[in-house]
Amino acid sequence: MARTWLSVTVELLGGRGEELWPWPGRVFAVGPSHTFMDLAMAINDAFARWDRSHLSVFTLADGRVITDEDTGAGMAGSVRGPIRPPIDFAAAKVARMVGPGAEFQFTFDLGDAWMHRCVVGEVKVDPLEVLGIRPDVPLPYWGWGSIPDQYGRRWATDDGESRPPARPARPHPMLLHSWPAQVQAPVLDLSELREAIAAEDAARFLAAVTGRDVDDVLQQVGAGIPMALEQRRQDTEPVALSVINRLTWRDGAGDGVLAEDLLAGLRRVPLTGQMVPVDLDMLSIMLEGDPDLSTGGYLDLRTGQVYDDSAADPIIVGESTAIDVEEEPDRWLRLDHTSSRDGWQDMVAFAERQHDEALRARLERAIEGKGAFSRFRDLVHDANLSEQWYAFSTDRQIGRAREFLADNGIRVG
Repeated sequence: MARTWLSVTVELLGGRGEELWPWPGRVFAVGPSHTFMDLAMAINDAFARWDRSHLSVFTLADGRVITDEDTGAGMAGSVRGPIRPPIDFAAAKVARMVGPGAEFQFTFDLGDAWMHRCVVGEVKVDPLEVLGIRPDVPLPYWGWGSIPDQYGRRWATDDGESRPPARPARPHPMLLHSWPAQVQAPVLDLSELREAIAAEDAARFLAAVTGRDVDDVLQQVGAGIPMALEQRRQDTEPVALSVINRLTWRDGAGDGVLAEDLLAGLRRVPLTGQMVPVDLDMLSIMLEGDPDLSTGGYLDLRTGQVYDDSAADPIIVGESTAIDVEEEPDRWLRLDHTSSRDGWQDMVAFAERQHDEALRARLERAIEGKGAFSRFRDLVHDANLSEQWYAFSTDRQIGRAREFLADNGIRVG
């Protein structure tokens, strides 16, 4: 018989707030047709669990979660990593999702958190050789540790005479919640996102955000969710929930406002406040633009159009085209330039998030003293960070513009 089955070593790291040592383990033969639900049931069998009225969740090394359909829908609102659709463990085959050498996590009972480290062996096995049968479900063919263990083994190589190996100086990364290591997700194509929103193409919008790093562009992603909910609600709801949770966790200017608006869309309840179809890009430019070029402007509360101060001057734009803010004062909202403090804080925040210590130090030095903005832009360009900086700073500016509107009783419609 060909060696086509996976050999999966499962070690119980701990649970109920305690780490086990030595880690008890079982080695399973897992066939090509076996699902993750099959493996979850086999693990619970092997580790002597009689109360199965608890949830089981697998987490792969790239952060994907495999669990039952209802739990997966609830966990789609993750606040970290790329947005991914949940994976149903009743359908997902183990052999198709992981290969030799792969490591993944299995957690039983999300309350007590019985956590297991699962490692796929480098060599596949023949079930007839290791089990003597070809079972319909995964079965263990080797094991150790006190569950209790039928042979009294306390660790993988226990010969009954050796002393237990020394406990590691630090708990396993899984117990420290530092596993899996953060995977570098592909950067979101901001142009593609904006084009999808402008075209009101929900399928294109969802394709643009799925599996991408969206944490620096949440305000811009959030702008497309109402449209996507209207066209493809079922596909969009997990994305909306994730963005809401990420906005709440990030808690920047305007993030709470947008989270409330998106939650209202999920619940199908109307927004409170005056609805105005504002272009937040244009509004943020007016609020935070160069004060040497303009002193401010006005927002038309009927159309959402943003006007520079010069638009109200008949001498500059002509008598027939000049807007008259005094004739209909309730129609216009005054827009005054904010200070450069917010823009400087954006540079501080961008510098602090850099993992490269040398680069972070250079950015921090660049923003000290006169000429900080030009030095910072030059350094960002030289470090090939211009696109990241644009996405990061634009999102913060849009958030501040959204918060400004909310403070004036206005919601973006």
